[in-house]
Amino acid sequence: MMRLMITTMRDEAPFILEWIAYHRLIGFTDFLIYSNDCADGTDAMLDRLAELGIVTHVPNPRRGRKTVQWQALTRARNHRLTRRAEWIMVADVDEFLVIHAGEGRLDDLFAAVPDATGFAVPWRMFGSSGRIRFEEELVTAQFTRAAPDRMLWPLRAGQFKSLFRRDPRLVRLGVHRPLTEEGEPVPGQWVDGNGRPFTLTDSSFAVTAQERYGLAQINHYALGSTENFLVKMARGRPNHMDRPIDLGYWVERNFNAIEDRRILRYLDGLRAGVEAFLADDVLGRLYWQAIAWRRRRIAEALTDHQQFLLFTRLVQCPDTPVLPMELQMELHRMRLQAHPVKKPPRPRHETDADTQRRDVNS
Repeated sequence: MMRLMITTMRDEAPFILEWIAYHRLIGFTDFLIYSNDCADGTDAMLDRLAELGIVTHVPNPRRGRKTVQWQALTRARNHRLTRRAEWIMVADVDEFLVIHAGEGRLDDLFAAVPDATGFAVPWRMFGSSGRIRFEEELVTAQFTRAAPDRMLWPLRAGQFKSLFRRDPRLVRLGVHRPLTEEGEPVPGQWVDGNGRPFTLTDSSFAVTAQERYGLAQINHYALGSTENFLVKMARGRPNHMDRPIDLGYWVERNFNAIEDRRILRYLDGLRAGVEAFLADDVLGRLYWQAIAWRRRRIAEALTDHQQFLLFTRLVQCPDTPVLPMELQMELHRMRLQAHPVKKPPRPRHETDADTQRRDVNS
């Protein structure tokens, strides 16, 4: 059974091996990876992984006005791997699917809700854990502090990623969810991060004040350390090139309210998987060259006055507070009043006491 992960990468070389090794551990069999405009050797590492039969790598240089991530997803929908896959997920290299059911693998997730054809797995935002320096240690081991189980605001807290069974009626791949022909309902039976029935709409948000991670979650390591954030800021966003990565981006995501170490159940196997990759002479050389490249970029950034000032402000910035739930709900209501959206019919199983989902524009 093919379980396919699709992603796009640019200058992510230090993080590739951990991300692939982890998702292989939990049951993904194939990786379709598009890369563009790489300066740190990401494309060379992917070429070597392709030679070893680990991934399928497709160069995706920037062309035209459409963002590179959407260009890649447009190409990926007709790729032979996508046409053959039974299950598909689109995720970034800073997103790790964590399954709480059973032994934490895809088979356990599917067994927990055997009739499900799609899982809308919610983000859990992991902050910087107070780390300033860029280190080559595993991301999942370094960053263990995150947002709480219940969070309604900021809106990003309500976003999800989709793991779904391939269906010809899902005609396009999306960053957060697959898409049907315009106006057509999404086929199949979808569930949320608790395994409860979920109505997939044209929104990438599933806003609720309730706990959301009972069955699965996406560990979203969007920031990394303060030094690493400088490199990410210079790279920009793959799917919204017009929106900057700046201090506001950091504040909206730097949640360190609780410790969540559940992904570390795989730590021994993950270290072994990464070490096996690094034992390859070519991959090992490219990996350490990428580490050196990132350290140079950080050093160069800190010699620039404006970037150094930003760095110091990030260091001075306290952890982003989790607002009282009553205030979160008020901000959400204010947002809906200022930017009203059309709501789809509410499923019969859904009640105000059990969920407070709303569709919001991304």
